[in-house]
Amino acid sequence: MENSSQESHLRSESSVTYESPHPLYAMAVSASTRSAHSHRIAVGSFIEEYNNRVDIITFDDENLTFKSQPSLSFDHPYPPTKLMFHPNPASSLRKSSDLLASSGDYLRLWDVRETSIELVSLFNNSKTSEFCAPITSFDWNELEPRRIGTSSIDTTCTIWDVERGVVETQLIAHDKEVYDIAWVGAGVFASVSADGSVRIFDLRDKEHSTIIYESPQPDTPLLRLAWNKEDLTYMATILMDSNKVVILDIRSPTMPVAELERHKASVNAIAWAPQSSKHICSAGDDTQALIWELPTVAGPNGIDPMSMYSAGSEINQLQWSSALPEWIAIGFSNKMQLLKV
Repeated sequence: MENSSQESHLRSESSVTYESPHPLYAMAVSASTRSAHSHRIAVGSFIEEYNNRVDIITFDDENLTFKSQPSLSFDHPYPPTKLMFHPNPASSLRKSSDLLASSGDYLRLWDVRETSIELVSLFNNSKTSEFCAPITSFDWNELEPRRIGTSSIDTTCTIWDVERGVVETQLIAHDKEVYDIAWVGAGVFASVSADGSVRIFDLRDKEHSTIIYESPQPDTPLLRLAWNKEDLTYMATILMDSNKVVILDIRSPTMPVAELERHKASVNAIAWAPQSSKHICSAGDDTQALIWELPTVAGPNGIDPMSMYSAGSEINQLQWSSALPEWIAIGFSNKMQLLKV
């Protein structure tokens, strides 16, 4: 991680911008390597109508260029709330192609080949065909890639066996809408909700959950959850309409170990560094992406970010992928920008 001597900014000369004809929201970076410097990135449109798009573009990290391929774009019903490639392509049943999951009205699985995309599965657990509760987010289990967990506005989390196309279990997870879900092991996940709580679930004991944090103001929704994959005792969450990133240690629940409060407007997205347990990035409505290094003990005046980057408008999405650990992807307006860190 490098700091420039003066203002500690991310190196803006090392940013690459992809411009879409549509406003963007969901983004995903593929973990499969097609060639040494070629990386697939999926971006989803955010258009407030039924017809939306997902484009698969290729990033060349040697020449710092994007290439789009019309045959790798497809229509998506409603804006995708999340996109995610298969986390462990080596274990995938489809070795010759990429699997991409998307959420919105339903969870869908897409087969991304060299020059075409095919819908593989649509997962519908609705007992009535009339109505399905929109899926707010999902997470694909790295250790058990047949499992995808989805969170929904109907207060449930659903665990799918995507290889068999069946529901493994469905839990009433919260008292209100569930906004995000994140796996930490083969059978353990956490979720956050409009009820203001972070809860941890273990599939071996489905009747019980552990509340490890609740919003200081009752019923202030928690919007996002990010588990530190390098140190599983830590996770981060953000509150609705808040400039704070809350860092939690699951060994000492209820009291945050740190609160990062240098954003000047609401935080919209968070991502831990894929190869460091101490670094996290946050981005928000103040147009800034901030990288933080967590100290062993926070000082009396809180923690300052180690580097910052200003985008052209409010940043609504952020990805820091282990497939591209030297780059942070941010989404704002109709642009996706990759920042060298």
